[in-house]
Amino acid sequence: MTDTTTPAAWPRPHWQPSGEQAVLLFFVFGAFPEDMVLPVSKYGSPGLPDGVELKRFQNTVLAKWEGYPLGGALGDLLRNDNPDAYAEAKAAPHVVAIRGRFYDRDSLDYLRDTLGVVAALLDIGGSKATVIDPQILSLFDAAAWRRHYLIEGGAPTRHHVLIMSSPEEGAAGRSWVRTRGMRKFGRPDISLANVPDSELNRAGALSERFVDLGALGAHFEHGQGIEVDGVPGGLVVTLSGDEDDATFNNSHVDMRWPD
Repeated sequence: MTDTTTPAAWPRPHWQPSGEQAVLLFFVFGAFPEDMVLPVSKYGSPGLPDGVELKRFQNTVLAKWEGYPLGGALGDLLRNDNPDAYAEAKAAPHVVAIRGRFYDRDSLDYLRDTLGVVAALLDIGGSKATVIDPQILSLFDAAAWRRHYLIEGGAPTRHHVLIMSSPEEGAAGRSWVRTRGMRKFGRPDISLANVPDSELNRAGALSERFVDLGALGAHFEHGQGIEVDGVPGGLVVTLSGDEDDATFNNSHVDMRWPD
């Protein structure tokens, strides 16, 4: 995102119309007046796009909500990952929730504009303002969030999605590589199973490539074969899952590395 009053377009050159939906969700903790004036044009944003809403809450009130991001399993994860930012968020008087769900669009301007609003909220939310992006299980202090997202020309797609790996159950020397956060683009997440540990770097780079393609509008087809250098027979796509899947909170593209 550029620091300018003229928004640069974020196109999706591979986009085709579909019935898929994008989901945005951010929580900004800080001290916010009731009548907020947000300097969004500073970040090349005209304000929130259609389909995205902003609500301000007292932190103590929102803490009673079942989905409070500083509570439950997510809260434990965030506290362990960034205890200082967690403490600042917990002590903040207010929370601004930004959320939206809308049909797939032919550009990513909606994401650019929403991130501009988050940046503006950090500007007015006090020196200890923080941001939670639950879709990538991440808590940022203001400085870290700006480094991650306020990059000239727009942050790389990889910054909007979490890519992780873990040992494959019952398969020594094999790992499971997967993503979270592709709902921001109205696309399924990526799951690469049975990856040899010696091929983790290749699988990570492949996941980044699939994330880029999805963010730019590409679709996977069930049963689609994908040729991959060094992978005999390539990979085959299986589409499965939905938002009730606790691992992804999204549908996902399953691919299995050959034995």
